Amino acid sequence: MKLLTLNFLTCARKTCKSSPAAFPLHPRDAELEQVETEMNPVFLRNILPRLEWEAMRSITTELGLPSLPAETPDPGALLENDGNGDGEDAGSAGPSQIARDLHALLMETCIASGKLVCGNCGHEYAVKEGIANFLLPSHMV
Repeated sequence: MKLLTLNFLTCARKTCKSSPAAFPLHPRDAELEQVETEMNPVFLRNILPRLEWEAMRSITTELGLPSLPAETPDPGALLENDGNGDGEDAGSAGPSQIARDLHALLMETCIASGKLVCGNCGHEYAVKEGIANFLLPSHMV
């Protein structure tokens, strides 16, 4: 499961839906792996405004990964200047160091196994072979 995925997950219990503590799910006993993927700066530029930056910062801290900057990077800073100043043509501008670092963190860093824990109810969702099990026992539905 890519770290980017944690930005979109919350506890599946109905009682947690209204609680801000249910997001993000906190990784515990996580075994991480790096899976190389092709760099896509346009995707990063488009996803960046949708990220809950503080949640991503807390997840990286909990996993012991390098800390993210305090502020969300400007989407325009993801492409190095190609000299024409418009920044629109992604084909002629290469990814900046910020883009390469975000790509490595969000797209290539994966949770292979471990648990995702709700901060509200404490329920643990198992992650095995990179897949999280969000099925709840019948008494918790």
